[in-house]
Amino acid sequence: MGRLYLPPQVLVAVALLAAIGTMLTLLAQRAGAEPRARDGGPRAAHIPEVVPRVVSVTAPAEEPPARAASSRPAPGALVVRPERETALVVRARPHGPVVARLGARTEFGSPTTLLVAERRGRWYGVVTTHVRNGRLGWVDARRSQLREARTRVRLTLDLSARRLVVHRGGRVLRRLRVGIGRPSSPTPVGRFAVTDKLAGARFGPYYGCCILALSAHQPDLPPGWRGGDRIAIHGTDDPSSVGAAVSAGCPRARAVDLRYLVRTVPLGAPVVVRR
Repeated sequence: MGRLYLPPQVLVAVALLAAIGTMLTLLAQRAGAEPRARDGGPRAAHIPEVVPRVVSVTAPAEEPPARAASSRPAPGALVVRPERETALVVRARPHGPVVARLGARTEFGSPTTLLVAERRGRWYGVVTTHVRNGRLGWVDARRSQLREARTRVRLTLDLSARRLVVHRGGRVLRRLRVGIGRPSSPTPVGRFAVTDKLAGARFGPYYGCCILALSAHQPDLPPGWRGGDRIAIHGTDDPSSVGAAVSAGCPRARAVDLRYLVRTVPLGAPVVVRR
């Protein structure tokens, strides 16, 4: 039997029909494999829920407290106050004899506030008027009810320049001219602290407007002096004495400067007096 001859047009039509049949078969298989819901409709594909992680760009992460305490000590000088109605026992040295028992108020009525200048374990070495110049009283911090605070304000008195400088941290807030003790009753040098802020009129017109009492004592009182031995920065009724060496040891300042000191300098603030 001879070969069957088909025209080219017929071959092209057959090939086209075969391709269409293959495409319809594939579509039918895909439709049958699609999952169906209970109501007969197509089931929606499952899209996993993604919860985005919120990252703050306005607030930095907090440093762990332990790390902050060890690497960033609190700035300023430590000062302590006894709790109300609690006697604060001050000793000459740790475990030593008692030199004073302090209440919540000083003898002038100010809140008792002590500068802590040294630490030995649980003992605080405090600057207090109840010991001699250059000495510290010692307080057992574990056995005492204390309120602690810090101050960055400090005073430096340069006797040779007759200048008092107010510092806050590393910044100078104010420089002011002061009078100092006469040569026979010089202003004592050393490390002291502010104990009281008082109105000068309460003690007499020669103290001016204001008084900043210090923990310092005058060991070289003038003959016949009956005004006590405490050193204080105060005003005067003789403005010409500011800048001169004429007092019994107390630094004297102008009223405008003293009012500034009363507003700015807290109780317990360190005071260094040097020649």
